[in-house]
Amino acid sequence: MPDGRGIGPADDGPLDGLPGGSPGSSPGSPQRGLLRFITCGSVDDGKSTLIGRLLYDSRQLFDDQITQLDGASRRFGTTGSGQLDLALLVDGLAAEREQGITIDVAYRFFSTSRRAFIAADTPGHVQYTRNMATAASTADVAVLLADARKGVLPQTRRHSLIAHLLGVRQIVLAVNKMDAVDWDPAVFEAIAAEYTDFAGRLGIGAVTCIPLSALTGDNVCSPSPAVGWYRGPSLLGFLETVESADGPAGPFRMPAQWVNRPHADFRGVAGTVAAGRVRPGDPVVVLPAGRAATVARIVTMDGDLDEAVAEQAVTLVLAEDVDVARGDLLAAAEAPVPVTDRLEARILCLDDGALLPHRSYLLQIGTAIVGARIAAFVHAIDVDTLEQRPAGELAANQIGLCRVVLDRPVACETYRESRDLGGFILIDRVSNATVGCGMVTATRWAASDLHPHPMVVDRAARAAANRQQPCVLWFTGLSGAGKSSVADRVEQELHRRGHRTMSLDGDALRHGLGRDLGFTDADRRENVRRVAEVARLMAEAGLIVLVSLIAPFRRDREAARLCIGEGDFIEIFVDAPLDICEGRDPKGLYRKARAGTLPGFTGIDSPYEAPVEPDLHLHADRETPEQLARRVVAHLDARGALAPFPQPISHLE
Repeated sequence: MPDGRGIGPADDGPLDGLPGGSPGSSPGSPQRGLLRFITCGSVDDGKSTLIGRLLYDSRQLFDDQITQLDGASRRFGTTGSGQLDLALLVDGLAAEREQGITIDVAYRFFSTSRRAFIAADTPGHVQYTRNMATAASTADVAVLLADARKGVLPQTRRHSLIAHLLGVRQIVLAVNKMDAVDWDPAVFEAIAAEYTDFAGRLGIGAVTCIPLSALTGDNVCSPSPAVGWYRGPSLLGFLETVESADGPAGPFRMPAQWVNRPHADFRGVAGTVAAGRVRPGDPVVVLPAGRAATVARIVTMDGDLDEAVAEQAVTLVLAEDVDVARGDLLAAAEAPVPVTDRLEARILCLDDGALLPHRSYLLQIGTAIVGARIAAFVHAIDVDTLEQRPAGELAANQIGLCRVVLDRPVACETYRESRDLGGFILIDRVSNATVGCGMVTATRWAASDLHPHPMVVDRAARAAANRQQPCVLWFTGLSGAGKSSVADRVEQELHRRGHRTMSLDGDALRHGLGRDLGFTDADRRENVRRVAEVARLMAEAGLIVLVSLIAPFRRDREAARLCIGEGDFIEIFVDAPLDICEGRDPKGLYRKARAGTLPGFTGIDSPYEAPVEPDLHLHADRETPEQLARRVVAHLDARGALAPFPQPISHLE
């Protein structure tokens, strides 16, 4: 993320030298207990102004920085003529200054005589929730602001829930803009009581409520006479004395980030120690493979170490020649990490759309990246009532408990045990965008204990008995394009040749397998998933399966391909222009859709995403169904799908 150093010609960025620390000090100066904290809350609650006030009143600015702030305040300020707009110390992007909002996370280092701090200013707008979650994942304290005039808002609750799930140990409710309500203690007490009740139901044990005014500086860095009825600490006083994390404890863990092989005589595993400590001679295990090894050396740029501890970046040389790659985990041999391909996790949706069941994502946990899909949504959490509600998907900024299936095992712990080994992100395979962040709550769930019995009569035996290569012919296209007509003629020809087949027609399946489903996008996705699972089982039985289904969304068809298997899935696009399909209208559906009695009809008011690279592209407006069917059979012949299965039936003997 941009760190905002200097002022550029386009952005008029934050003041030169920030972040920087107090005059005469530097980020490397010895300090007591570095504390990481974030400011969060709803829009315009004063988060940026509060951090700016902390920097200004704790004398963290040089004279030229104040001069520069004065100029920026005259151009972009919102506090009135002649006043410094302290929010501009952290709002450095041009868009932030022009709109008076925070968009990106701004990190600032500062220090006092008692402690060093890294402060993260996070945005309050709902669409930037992902930025807040990023900052909260490394914070010790969350300073949650609430406008005294507005009280506790939905975004206040959402940020509380996210901070709590991300393991933030201390919450400070900073009731800001108390000067706007004449420092009325009844207002503060009402807001504090409402939030404390919410935090208690959420399970947050440590909440400190502080009244203040970031604009005037009252009760920010020192107690103020304006709030004589308040007996607690100022905000800075609290931050200077609150207990901070000493670093991850527990047994040794280090994700392998890189295998360092500069020459034939040296091979080391580079990474950052996530927890515990390690010394030469310590036995370790390489996960998920479970290979045992011994640490021979701990190498750094400054020479070998006798010991490495949490948060140190080192290279470990192992005594044994074992296979280690990026994504593996080195752990203490006496306390290994669970290895699993099924996780239960709380997930925050960061996508502008939604997280969907059975869609293929990439999951990054530690340094490992694996394929993943959400097998089930256990529930979604209502941020206002904390009620757990059934969910078929997670919408943007929604939080839910999910069961995730990975395509290979990984070593991980619960988020409560380790932020590094229990936190993950979900990545869209197409756009490479981060669409979700998750916190592991369990490293296995019920299906982990279910193991299919290895049957002697397997797929190969069934295929050999049928003397054919099983596959799934997936016909897709608009309603009326001719999918079922072509599939019917293909099946007739295959049957004539002696092949064993099964047709799965979309309309027929809707009367049984999908009779409980409607035609929303979520229902259509579930329909495709069910059909794909049935088609996969029939291919396992050794059959050639013909599926005729609109399946309008590319991602759902890709999920079907992954379910069935790349080698068995043949996507056939039966392509006909909309006007041709509508002119045929064999079932009268287009007429109903045009009349408005059939909403959400594909091609009219619901999109159809045509295949980009289908295995076979049929132009149904140029050839007859018989000609198209012959093209399908010829395609199967060309790829060897109709050749006799090479393994003899007697292979079971």
